[in-house]
Amino acid sequence: MSRKPVSNDAPAEKRLGAASPAPDGWRKVPILVVSLTALLVAMLTAFALPAINSGPHKVPIAVAGPHAAAEKIAGQLEQAKPGGFHIRTLPDAEAARERIDDRDIYGAVVVGATSGAKPEVLIATTASPTIATTLRTLARALDPATADSGIVVRDLHPPTADDPNAVGLSAGALPLVLGGYLAAAAIVSLVRDPAQRAATAFGFSIAGGFALTAVLQYGFGVTNGNYALTSLAVTFSTAATCWTVIGLQAVLGGAGLGLGAAMMIFLGNPLSGLAGGSEWLPTPWGTFGQFLPPGAGGTLLRSTAFFDGSGSTRALIVLSGWLLGGLALFVLGSRRRASPKAAAPAPDREPEPTLWKS
Repeated sequence: MSRKPVSNDAPAEKRLGAASPAPDGWRKVPILVVSLTALLVAMLTAFALPAINSGPHKVPIAVAGPHAAAEKIAGQLEQAKPGGFHIRTLPDAEAARERIDDRDIYGAVVVGATSGAKPEVLIATTASPTIATTLRTLARALDPATADSGIVVRDLHPPTADDPNAVGLSAGALPLVLGGYLAAAAIVSLVRDPAQRAATAFGFSIAGGFALTAVLQYGFGVTNGNYALTSLAVTFSTAATCWTVIGLQAVLGGAGLGLGAAMMIFLGNPLSGLAGGSEWLPTPWGTFGQFLPPGAGGTLLRSTAFFDGSGSTRALIVLSGWLLGGLALFVLGSRRRASPKAAAPAPDREPEPTLWKS
């Protein structure tokens, strides 16, 4: 039985066999291994480094009372935590309470007008449970001889009975950030029409904001403030995160989703300062984190949930900038895709004329 000879003109795939791997595919393997390893190291660094180097960094507090006595206590505090506090002097306890209510300071030491009066420490646990604990500890060191009798510590903004350690908002930081990012990723993947994307994003932000606040306030008892005001704060924060990612995707495509993840999750979440306050993070990262949506959103949430909106001006400005920027990018990307030049298929090229025929 004769066999037909195999022509040398057969395609290379048939002569080499279909099972042979393409060289280009193997070149990607080491690149992916190195890239994913670098990503893992970057994630670990972003989350672990702020936690390792956390502590008081220029935390704004005050000493209230007669000038000479106030200066003495301020010196003791500075000696106990060098560089840890930014200490102001105020005339009396009422001025200190107003500054705490306005979120200008985290706490204050009130010095008695008479020489034998013990200092009184004012704190606000819901502003930062970590800083409040630090101030409680320092209060005992102000007068070690009377530590057993205790210095009076007054909590002007205590946590709720269901969340006595005031950790509920901190535990919800990552879900809040992930919620806005994952919603944006789902919207751009499942919805194509720009108008439908916009309606879905706004609808999710409103529904999600009110639903999350209901869970925090009525489900877990983490907050006890004005429900509508707190819900609007969560809505605004979620919208800023969601629209920033949608806008980046509209202009940059898949790379926009990666950039959004880097800003919101890798940088924004660990630098948000929601657990201990921005002053509890290394300088200048705590300040930088407040200019990203997670940090500004966390400040806005804490201010509305426990302080009736006091101290939220900067957060509102930052979130407005991200929201408007995301909307502008979304409009730009949508118009670019809808333009006739981008939508029209490329015309078939006419074959070039030849001078002779083979």
